[in-house]
Amino acid sequence: MRTYSAKPADVESKWYVVDADGLVVGRLAAVVASMLRGKHKPIFTPHIDCGDNIVVVNADKVRLTGRKRERKTYYRHTGYPGGIKSTTPEKILAGAHPERVVEKAVQRMLPKGPLGRKQFGKLRVYAGPDHPHDAQQPETLDVAALNPKNARSR
Repeated sequence: MRTYSAKPADVESKWYVVDADGLVVGRLAAVVASMLRGKHKPIFTPHIDCGDNIVVVNADKVRLTGRKRERKTYYRHTGYPGGIKSTTPEKILAGAHPERVVEKAVQRMLPKGPLGRKQFGKLRVYAGPDHPHDAQQPETLDVAALNPKNARSR
C-alpha cells in the first residue's frame, strides 16, 4: 500500500458560504479553518493547499460565550518600545470592522508560514448579510447544525 500525496493539479476547490449569525466564534473558526486547510477531503495533503473558499456573512452577529466579550483581550505591538496595544472583542464588534474578530480567530488556527497565508487568502468575511461572490455559486454550509453547541441563543 502506497501513501497518496495530492498534487496541486489534483485539487478542486469549491465555494461555501457560512452565516455566522448566532454562532460561537471559536467553534465557527475551528470549522472554517479545517475547511480552508482541506482536512475534510480524502485527498488532504499537509504541504499542499487542498482547501476550499469560504465566505462568512453576518460576522458582526457572532457570539462569545461567558464574559469573553468584555474580558478577553487582543494584543498587538506597534513595533516601537513600549508600543503594546490592547482591545476587547466588544470594542471591535462595535467599531468600524467587526469582521476582524472572526478573521483573527481563523487566522490563528491556521499554520504559520507561506502555506497558511495562502490558505487564509481563501477566506472572505463580511459584516452584513450581503457578499459579492454570487457568481461563484457558493454552497451553504450550516455550521449550527453540526453540533448544538455551535449556536447560542443569548
